[in-house]
Amino acid sequence: MNLLGKIKMPKKEEPVTPPSQVPVFWIETSDSQSRQYQFETDGQLSVKVLDDSRPVIHKMAESFLNQFFPSGYPYSVNEGYLRYTQFRAMQHFTSAALSVLSTQSLLYAAGLRPTPAQATAVSWILKDGMQHAGKLICSSLGARMDSEPKRWRILADVLYDLGTGLEVLSPLCPQLFLEMAGLGNFAKGMAVVAARATRLPIYSSFAKEGNLSDLFAKGEAISTVFNVLGLGAGIQLVSTVCSSMQGKMIVGPLLSLAHICCVCEEMRATPVNTLNPQRTAMIVEDFLKTGKISSPADLRYREDLLFPGRLIEDAGSVKVGRDLHRAIKPSKLRQIKELFPEEKFLLNRGTRWTDMVLEQNATGEDALRGWLVAAYAANIEKSAHENNINALEEAYEKMNSVITPLVSELQAKGWHTDRFLDGTGSRFAF
Repeated sequence: MNLLGKIKMPKKEEPVTPPSQVPVFWIETSDSQSRQYQFETDGQLSVKVLDDSRPVIHKMAESFLNQFFPSGYPYSVNEGYLRYTQFRAMQHFTSAALSVLSTQSLLYAAGLRPTPAQATAVSWILKDGMQHAGKLICSSLGARMDSEPKRWRILADVLYDLGTGLEVLSPLCPQLFLEMAGLGNFAKGMAVVAARATRLPIYSSFAKEGNLSDLFAKGEAISTVFNVLGLGAGIQLVSTVCSSMQGKMIVGPLLSLAHICCVCEEMRATPVNTLNPQRTAMIVEDFLKTGKISSPADLRYREDLLFPGRLIEDAGSVKVGRDLHRAIKPSKLRQIKELFPEEKFLLNRGTRWTDMVLEQNATGEDALRGWLVAAYAANIEKSAHENNINALEEAYEKMNSVITPLVSELQAKGWHTDRFLDGTGSRFAF
């Protein structure tokens, strides 16, 4: 018996080759353009223009949007971004033109006779040289800038124009050249630091899809372009109507006024979405009056940018951040703490306002809870004429009945309730 013949050797199986994947793609056609969308093997979506019969002006407009606006605009940003960008461009244009006038005046006061091109080059050196001193002065003001970025952004431009004005006037008193140049550049150095410190919270308020870096990059591109255009306009001005001191005295204030107006409109268009004393009071006021929650876009044009600390009577006239020993008498501290033992705020009703002092780790939700209690208590005292303690206890119960849906709706509207920015307000810790 041939055993070897009966033993069958197993056949070696050929490797199975998986079928090649057909790329997933589709074509979208509009009136004048066809685009092919295709998913690559790594999962990325690629876009290829197959046919584009649009007019050249439309192609240029799209190229401009891609270069200076975030991807997905206008759906990737919050309301007000276009208006903010328009006035930001004009602000940089007027500021750059004004800087050329001031630098030429400064060098004339020093006894030099620069050409417009030389004034443009030297302006960068003088402007950057004072940033270090400005950083030292502004370093202790960062918390206030977080709380009121709009107000400090406007103040930064006022300081910048004040420093520029001193430089423009320096030829009128050349014997005080060093003093005027030093003060002017010191003010401009502080302005630069304050403007940069407030840039991030302002850009963050427009970010809608985690695209903060894209917003920042496109915003800086617009600033650069209009700075260059403004420098060109400044060179033209100092070569013509501003070649004399009289011309500078006329054109300088006009440019400064346009500059400040533009930055004010920028800030009014910015929907800052963090809770600070003013915005919290406005939210509470609207909620008590209408039962609705205002969004950051709803409040942006109503914010007081010059005097944000004003008391709002319909929101309980709450004042936040006073020192604990000034806001509450030591004899009343235990009684007030026992009213709300689990809360991170203390309330003391006075004749003109209600003091609220927050615990060290209090959030925006904690501040909102205290604000609602103060507002409800003020209304109860007016209508029922109850005493202070009873009004606070009843107000606390009303607050607990509405706070959960209120906070949920606040977050849905885009508000950040995880922090409360009260500037340098005092807080307590037991």
